Amino acid sequence: MKDSKKSVKKPNAKGAQKPKERAFHTFKEVAKNKKAFFDYEILESLEAGLVLLGSEVKSARAGRVNLKDSFVRIMKEEAFLFNTHFGALEQTNTHFKPDERRVRKLLLHKKQITKLLGSVSVQGLSIVPLSLYFNHKNKLKAQIALVKGKKLYDKRESLKKKQQLKDAQISLKEAMRR
Repeated sequence: MKDSKKSVKKPNAKGAQKPKERAFHTFKEVAKNKKAFFDYEILESLEAGLVLLGSEVKSARAGRVNLKDSFVRIMKEEAFLFNTHFGALEQTNTHFKPDERRVRKLLLHKKQITKLLGSVSVQGLSIVPLSLYFNHKNKLKAQIALVKGKKLYDKRESLKKKQQLKDAQISLKEAMRR
């Protein structure tokens, strides 16, 4: 009979194991939906993965993605991203070019999907993508948000605040020059 020996990790010279050091994670933002920040009031945001083809990932790395007028819809307990434009690259295969505005599946947990579905159906809210980015593991992620549409007077108010902030920064800059 063989003796079964368990492998045991030995501690380092000081007697304690070193904790893994985590580097500062940088995210490479590919696309941002600036219109969503103006048109909607953001209530809650989530991170979701995307099911993409290889050529779409390459075009995302090249920055050829547009989130204008894109939205998320939940069908049969699955989340899908509509109207997102992934521009085709010249290097892609001519025999296989996917539709640039095809529907793409979002990867979310069931609990997240049911929570979003409840908010959309009961409260009348919408789900829109805010940005697409590559995380620290080089995976393309979408930041989606549960949003409520702004009224016209809210949009005017946000423009007014933005202009006041800009004027204050200009006057501060001029005061620093003197």
